[in-house]
Amino acid sequence: MKTKDLNTTLLDNYFGLIRNLSPEIKINLIEKIAKTLKGNITSNNSSLTDAFGAWKSKKSADEIIIELRENRNFNRQIEAL
Repeated sequence: MKTKDLNTTLLDNYFGLIRNLSPEIKINLIEKIAKTLKGNITSNNSSLTDAFGAWKSKKSADEIIIELRENRNFNRQIEAL
């Protein structure tokens, strides 16, 4: 099924759900949909790198690795059988 056909089918199904709602509820639904559209327009300006976390440090990778290894804490105790 093509995307356009799928979107049309979804739209028809949603319309079938809201067809019998009161006019007040339909207006509230339109307002909520409009708010989500306004939010999507303003949020599209973010870059791809904003979606992922990054480690920012002045230390080199080797220094960070050494620090992590030094701060490891092994306190595992083996129980006697």
